[in-house]
Amino acid sequence: MLRIRHLARWCSLLLAALISACGGGGGGGTVDTTTPPATSTSVSVTLTAPEAEGVFNAGASLSVSAQVTVNGAAAADGTAVSFTASPGVFSATGTTRSGVATVTLSGAAAGRQQISASVTVSGQSSNATATATRVVYLRAAPAALEVLVPAYFHPSSGTEWSRLASGASTNPSVSITAILNPDNGIFTAADASYVSAINQFIAGGGKVVGYVYTGYGTGSRSLAAIKANIDNYIAVYGRSAISGIFLDEMASETSRLDFYREIYSYIKAKDSSLRVIGNPGMVPAAGYAAVADVLVTFEGRNSTYATYDPRTTPWLYTVANSHQSSLVHNTATCADMQRAVQSAASALYNAGPVYMTNLEYDPVADVGNPWASLPSYWTGLLQTVAAVNQGRTPPAC
Repeated sequence: MLRIRHLARWCSLLLAALISACGGGGGGGTVDTTTPPATSTSVSVTLTAPEAEGVFNAGASLSVSAQVTVNGAAAADGTAVSFTASPGVFSATGTTRSGVATVTLSGAAAGRQQISASVTVSGQSSNATATATRVVYLRAAPAALEVLVPAYFHPSSGTEWSRLASGASTNPSVSITAILNPDNGIFTAADASYVSAINQFIAGGGKVVGYVYTGYGTGSRSLAAIKANIDNYIAVYGRSAISGIFLDEMASETSRLDFYREIYSYIKAKDSSLRVIGNPGMVPAAGYAAVADVLVTFEGRNSTYATYDPRTTPWLYTVANSHQSSLVHNTATCADMQRAVQSAASALYNAGPVYMTNLEYDPVADVGNPWASLPSYWTGLLQTVAAVNQGRTPPAC
């Protein structure tokens, strides 16, 4: 029995030693300090306003909003979002509420602007950053629409020039400029019929510019011949009647700029207040904005005008709408005309002096003359321009 007791005691001591070696018992053993793997933080930002590729008025309040998510859920309230616009000096910081941060765009220049929104969120192991961008266009504050009439018809009693004068006198809120074109701009003496028609039109509130064709600057018309035409308008019809010069067949490429720069300087040297209207009939190189006070950036069919998009040449938004003209023919009905006028007045089109006519011209076949008379809806055109300028619904056709 004694041997059995000693054996039991020895076994108990051995078991206690083993438990102590394994860290068991009442403490003092090694503690497991292994850290779970850090989870990464994901953040995303999406610009929700303004509309991508939209056109807005520079200087007007424009809300810029961004939606932020962190790990798939709305960012915590107060998360900072940095907003910038380029080119320009705009920079602002907004904070999220329900995952959305909003600031007001200000101080950005007219033209193409790239808006950026950036957010950085602290994670367990590192910071997470996300950026979103979108392009918008800003235009200078717009002036009212005008009407620019290619009055390429001879005046006689009771005809188109009388309608021109009547339109000017009965629509005093609409600025109307007629392009005077006696004998394709080549003359040495005044035409008495034109003198009478011009005086009547001006008395009603209209303005007149003289037509001079320039041969696209190729040299087919010399600078001397062009300057002689300009001189004749002032000398023959008088500065009191002629308020500017319409340069037709203007080139559009940069290589011809010097030719038109000389013409522009020549006109302004005669009288700096003479208005120079250049007609390339399309969007020219940006440098042409410096050699004309107004550029006809569109001349063509109404069906083509419906797809006109100056955003393809964004420098146009750096130029005020009063410096950009649209001459639209093949505009069949009064309703078509009203849609075209409303398009011209939109921020997207950014036009100022406009003209729409139902008369037709086929440039491929060179058939038709869209400027042979006033449109059938002449009175409606003036009333529509007046309504659009005043923010009213155009009159029923």
